[in-house]
Amino acid sequence: MSTHEPTRAFEPDPVPAPASPPQARARVGTVVWGLIVLALAALIIISKLGLVALNGNYVLIGLMIGAGAALVIGGLVSARSRKGSGSGPGSGTGAADSGRR
Repeated sequence: MSTHEPTRAFEPDPVPAPASPPQARARVGTVVWGLIVLALAALIIISKLGLVALNGNYVLIGLMIGAGAALVIGGLVSARSRKGSGSGPGSGTGAADSGRR
């Protein structure tokens, strides 16, 4: 009889389950520009139907004010949510921090 016990050195380690990829989030700028295009299309349709007479200057001023406000508010909300998730520049998860490890 042999007192040799089989070693587990050559057995493969169990493969860990792959981590789920991070959720892709829509960018604020993309959403705002999409809303601008939709608003312009809706205003063109309304004016062509003759339901309302629109002054182009006022429409553009209103769209620019609305788009600017949406971009500023969306950027602030995005920065606030990123600050809490730990994916900011100082968190060590970015490409610029990969050489520091």
